[in-house]
Amino acid sequence: MQTKLRSDAFLCEAMEACGDAVYRLALCRMGSRADAEDVYQEVFLRLLRDTTDFRDEEHLKAWLIRVTLNRCSDLRRSAWFRRTAPLEAAPDAAAPEDTDQADLWHAVARLPDELRTVIHLHYVEGYRTEEIAPLVGCRPATVRTRLHRARKQLKLDLEGMDDEEEQPERMGADEKHKSAGGAEAAYPGGRA
Repeated sequence: MQTKLRSDAFLCEAMEACGDAVYRLALCRMGSRADAEDVYQEVFLRLLRDTTDFRDEEHLKAWLIRVTLNRCSDLRRSAWFRRTAPLEAAPDAAAPEDTDQADLWHAVARLPDELRTVIHLHYVEGYRTEEIAPLVGCRPATVRTRLHRARKQLKLDLEGMDDEEEQPERMGADEKHKSAGGAEAAYPGGRA
């Protein structure tokens, strides 16, 4: 049985219009560039083989986001993924210059998947809660609850980081050295 594939032109247009969003979401969910690139390729291969008639670009983008979320979930549940250690962390790959922004992205990366996903879709991709709900398979009220919980957790995490930064000023020189060594062990490359 031979399946009719979509045209190269359609695939190129879809990658141009939605490729960045698919990659960013995959990176947010998977935590490494290599895994995000794998998901990106698999999502667009699926689009190439799929026969869905899309009403417009928004319908296509919603379909791609749903497939990306599903593929990330499938990969994270796989035995192979659970046995392998990540080569890199996503926040270090982006490495924002602003330390406040870097702290924020580190805190976002530590959120549970369901909270991190709604934060990403709302703040990075610009979706409203009503648009996020069908993408993640829940009601708009659930999306609002997840956004609230994520904001609350981020606030606690970021306030905790501020407290940790102020703490070395109150320590002696020996204690500062010990504290700095601990941070390097917790974050590869010594970046907190």
